[in-house]
Amino acid sequence: MTAGTVTEAGTAAAAGRRRTGRFALGVAVIAVPLVLALLGPVFAGEPGPRTASFTLGDGHWLGTDFVGRDVWRQVLHGGRPVVLTALGAGALAYLVALPVGLAAALTHRRWLEELLMRPLDVLIAVPSLLLILLVASVFSPGAIGLALLVALVNVPDAARLVRAAATEAAARPVVEALRLQGESWWRVAVGYVGRSILRTLGADAGTRLTGVLYLVATAAFLGVGVAPDAADWAVMVDRNRTGLFVQPWAVVVPALLIVALTTGTNLLFDAALEKPGGRRGRKERRA
Repeated sequence: MTAGTVTEAGTAAAAGRRRTGRFALGVAVIAVPLVLALLGPVFAGEPGPRTASFTLGDGHWLGTDFVGRDVWRQVLHGGRPVVLTALGAGALAYLVALPVGLAAALTHRRWLEELLMRPLDVLIAVPSLLLILLVASVFSPGAIGLALLVALVNVPDAARLVRAAATEAAARPVVEALRLQGESWWRVAVGYVGRSILRTLGADAGTRLTGVLYLVATAAFLGVGVAPDAADWAVMVDRNRTGLFVQPWAVVVPALLIVALTTGTNLLFDAALEKPGGRRGRKERRA
């Protein structure tokens, strides 16, 4: 075994350890908010009487909020709406953006590409939060309506990214060869082009989920899609912020859980998309 081989093996092992460490850190950061969001209502139990207790005593681990509700129970109940709405909105955005972006990238008809992309350019010109507030001023969306609105404002960005990444992949000679062989549009678009842009989509998904969580939390903070007294992490921050210095836990705990959720998500996507170390060295040795 040569010195170069030993060095490359050591570099690959160090890269693998960094990747594993980053993945473990992401899991550790995201585990608490996810468990509280998805399983919190199961452990919350029956609501107790409302009593004012701004300290950690009287059976209230985190005290009570400004109307006497137990903060810990509000935390247990308040994560599921945020997480499920954000995940639903992100999935809906890609469900629309992927076929639109792939169709625009692979079509040879200029008019079809214009028809697919120009309406999105108009939509992207309107600030996302402003559009949500404008629609909410006419209608009163619930959780499902909020997820649809957040998905709608994310479709233009996602579709443009899919189109840009797919255009580069569609220009490769292998795509032309697949077409000459008579392969179906689905086989070309999904079987080759779609697989070629997976890393780009994964990188975008981590960032986009953070933006979706921000929009969902901000909309809930402004009272869109949720009731003013709902058990929701963003609503908790809004309703209790005036008493921050009297009862900080009602604001700090839900805010930290939202931050941990977005940070942990990005760490997991970064670790999953990081290329294993040493691959280039092994290819060069085989050559």
